[in-house]
Amino acid sequence: MLSAVDSSKRLFHSSAVTDGSRMIPTGWLLTPLGQRCLAEEQSLIGRALEQVFGERLLQIGAWGQPETFVSCARTHRSTLLDWHPQAGTDIVSLTSRLAVASDSVDAVLLPHTLEVIPSPHALLREVARVLRADGHLLVLGFSPGGFWGLRHLFSPRRGYPPGHRRFIPERRLRDWLELLSLEVHSRVRYCHTLPVEGIKQLRIFPKEEWAARWLPMLGGGYLMAAQKRVYPMTVIRPGWRNQRFKAVGGLVEPTLRVASVR
Repeated sequence: MLSAVDSSKRLFHSSAVTDGSRMIPTGWLLTPLGQRCLAEEQSLIGRALEQVFGERLLQIGAWGQPETFVSCARTHRSTLLDWHPQAGTDIVSLTSRLAVASDSVDAVLLPHTLEVIPSPHALLREVARVLRADGHLLVLGFSPGGFWGLRHLFSPRRGYPPGHRRFIPERRLRDWLELLSLEVHSRVRYCHTLPVEGIKQLRIFPKEEWAARWLPMLGGGYLMAAQKRVYPMTVIRPGWRNQRFKAVGGLVEPTLRVASVR
């Protein structure tokens, strides 16, 4: 069990882990296709994190090397959380009940995490809880449409890439985030190449740059960025309580003077 302790106050606590099996497709990430996919994702995350500042970035779920994405962070601290102890993991915790204090994180990164855990809804609720007001959320996901979705659909039980339970459509993810007051402000598609290892031998398929411009709907993956919005409540008192009774215009106003009697 691992825990991370802030220098000023304790933010993270260890927790029992029973989220089920965890399969990281390290073998697939080492293939030429996996390397190209990971390189594109690292470039996208690097550009997105240029606008994210604050005290702490929390990455939930390992994808690639531990420093693949957190090395791009501009926050003061970066933390990697996973539900199984492994090299480079700072915190081991349930995804349905994060061992992280509420309103303590400036940015959260989910690199394909929602596709491999049992309950993505529970994790998103926890993300909304731990994010500070105006905190950022970055989600990497594979699209169920296009060639990558077909490869996943017709793959064996292990899915494609191996270990992925589901592909979440962009519209569905956007709806989930909006229900949690996480406002989506950008979305970028990537991986427009065919999901086959021998893609260099396929000359008939266009290159990534051309396909990204003219065939954006065929993107195999997407990066969705959202921000936590907290709207303060202003108590408005009923106006009739503050109004003083006024006499109808034209009536004679009362006086305390006593008229003299002749």
